[in-house]
Amino acid sequence: MKTRYLEHIIPELAFSDGKMAFVSGPRQCGKTTMAKHLLHKREAGKYYNWDETTFRRLWAKNPSQIITDNTKNNIKPLVILDEIHKAKLWKRTLKGVYDTLETACDLLITGSTKLNVYRKGSDSLLGRYYHFRLHPFSLAELLTHSNSTPHSKLLSSLFSNNIPYNKNAAKLLVALNRYGPFPEPFLAANKRNLNLWHRGRTEKIVREELRDLSRLPELSQVEMLIALLPERAANVLSIQSLSEDLEAAYTTIKRWLSYLYELYYAFKIQPYTKSLPRSLKKESKLYLWDWSEIENEAARFENLIACHLLKYCDYLTDIGEGAFELYYQRNKEKKEIDFLIVKDKKPWLPVEAKLNNTELSPNWTAFMKHLPCQYGVQVVKEENIYHIKETAFGQILIISASSFLGHLV
Repeated sequence: MKTRYLEHIIPELAFSDGKMAFVSGPRQCGKTTMAKHLLHKREAGKYYNWDETTFRRLWAKNPSQIITDNTKNNIKPLVILDEIHKAKLWKRTLKGVYDTLETACDLLITGSTKLNVYRKGSDSLLGRYYHFRLHPFSLAELLTHSNSTPHSKLLSSLFSNNIPYNKNAAKLLVALNRYGPFPEPFLAANKRNLNLWHRGRTEKIVREELRDLSRLPELSQVEMLIALLPERAANVLSIQSLSEDLEAAYTTIKRWLSYLYELYYAFKIQPYTKSLPRSLKKESKLYLWDWSEIENEAARFENLIACHLLKYCDYLTDIGEGAFELYYQRNKEKKEIDFLIVKDKKPWLPVEAKLNNTELSPNWTAFMKHLPCQYGVQVVKEENIYHIKETAFGQILIISASSFLGHLV
């Protein structure tokens, strides 16, 4: 069983501070497996799933019983509640259980729907938990060392001019690009298995999770929307175009997309506009959590980079290193830098993704002079590439994706 990158973080930050741990993430990204692995190491406690009838009865009659029945050998038990957010008034009940604990216990709550969907209005659990977002596999996590470079040392490590070619990283990146980041199809490494997994995942997202979350009657139309999104990935999203293709109202398409974001099928990146002249302010770019659905090679590669950077930003934010956000840059002349990592509202690292171009992109000049960043990174798919380019506005590193992504998380 592979140890996931959050396994040591959850006990270190949440449980040591007496907090509950909320773990959300895409369906089938490994939340349940990680939770059971933590339970196995603890050797005391129990796993509960809302889909089990016996647990639903227990939760309805006497929810505190989930704690008192699981003390063992004076070891502090770990109680896992999977998909508990499907229960009516789950926050109020969980608050009651947490506030009246008679036996010391750690609580881990997992869910494939974003748990913040259910935090509208006042959050009765505020101050009682830490929220962690579990992403699917990434290159750094799959490498044997699996330790990300601390963000304070990331730039110095990248620009040290001492990054050896890693053959294993190159092979893993090829597999990730082909089979996507989700554990089941990636580990199976089989095209037919991947195709079946794609079909099953779409059905579960639409016919189960979307139905439970929204009560939408137009599920077949949402499936048609999902079929159109892979060809639009890594591009500026035109809701009007989708509206015309599906013959549905603009507001309806916008609402459907918001559900798909909440269900971790897709995510969007907003343009960064502060202090950038002639920048676009409203147009977002769309990316999929599973890039293996994308046929276009360049779009798939950019989507892969987007997912790795988003995972890095979410991880640093969740562990308390700061507020990290992912943006992109685009002006009215349609010049673009694919990504910009912003730390605590200040630009930190711009990243450009190029499939084959190992020459410095001309777009750097249009944006770097307006950013307080001294460094930029141009990531290319080609292997064994490492060049530092000096510009009037800072240093730009052109580096192979297998080398760059291995420094993240």
